[in-house]
Amino acid sequence: MSDAILVEELVKCFDDFTAVDGVSFRVRQGEVFGFLGPNGAGKTTTINILCTLLKPTRGLVLVNGFDVVKQAGQVRSSIGLVFQDPSLDVQLTALENLEFHAYLYNVPAAQTRARAEQLMQMLGLWNRRNDLVRNFSGGMRRRLEVARGLLHRPLILFLDEPTVGLDPQTRRYIWDYILQQRREGLTIFLTTHYLDEAEYCDRVAIIDRGRIIALDTPGSLKASVGGDVILVRTADNRRAEDELHRLLGIAAREQDGALRLNVPRADEFIPRLCRLSTPLVSVSVSHPTLDDVFIKLTGRAIREEEGGGEEMRQMARLWGGRRR
Repeated sequence: MSDAILVEELVKCFDDFTAVDGVSFRVRQGEVFGFLGPNGAGKTTTINILCTLLKPTRGLVLVNGFDVVKQAGQVRSSIGLVFQDPSLDVQLTALENLEFHAYLYNVPAAQTRARAEQLMQMLGLWNRRNDLVRNFSGGMRRRLEVARGLLHRPLILFLDEPTVGLDPQTRRYIWDYILQQRREGLTIFLTTHYLDEAEYCDRVAIIDRGRIIALDTPGSLKASVGGDVILVRTADNRRAEDELHRLLGIAAREQDGALRLNVPRADEFIPRLCRLSTPLVSVSVSHPTLDDVFIKLTGRAIREEEGGGEEMRQMARLWGGRRR
């Protein structure tokens, strides 16, 4: 199976700040590939380069076999993109937004209406096709953006935080449709910091501070954590930590006022916890998540890093300068 996307040693610098630092990966045709990481980790910069919205500082990037620098036009005609920020014309109707997009992508007029109706029917928008988008809810606008991204039948659909800020029901509605398109052979490239969305992916690349620190299937990544996760709250965490190490040979670390342990089988280990002389306040058990993978690799949770940081400031400065 050939590669839909090939990235080798990608670097993107903004002045003296390196947003993407030597990133390499491949995405197979028909794959759902996820970029998981906190805001500001380099996800949006990478997807903007893949979609020809930014030029790389150096490195090779091929999308559908086209070089994103030398063949930007061919790349753009072969992809669909759902931006992180809203990009619809709110002064037009839903159908007019799709018709304008079809015009830009040279979709024959005879096909535009049928294709628009098919997509809007599937996404529950056809009965609102003649309503102005300014009257749409956030969830309806997001569904329309998905329809627009698919209108010209792209080979790859890029989704940059596709459901950020949406309620769980709308998020589920959008994902049901996206996964249906995947079953029909569409390649999907997803950036997200929602851990449940990353579970839909065939493979996930975890990016932190501009570098890919892990790349595998969600199942394999979670298995690398090393078992179940136990959070123990005690009357004296420091004393309990010493006992765990000295008596049970278990290394623990503090997290949110509790001690965090990784053990192969939590149900068999908990009775041993009860033998500690330090009084236990509470014990909770969970199976590994992708956040646990991130914690293991970086020492912190993804949610702790959601401020956006320097990448977002540099991107805002860049696009602000272009508008001027």
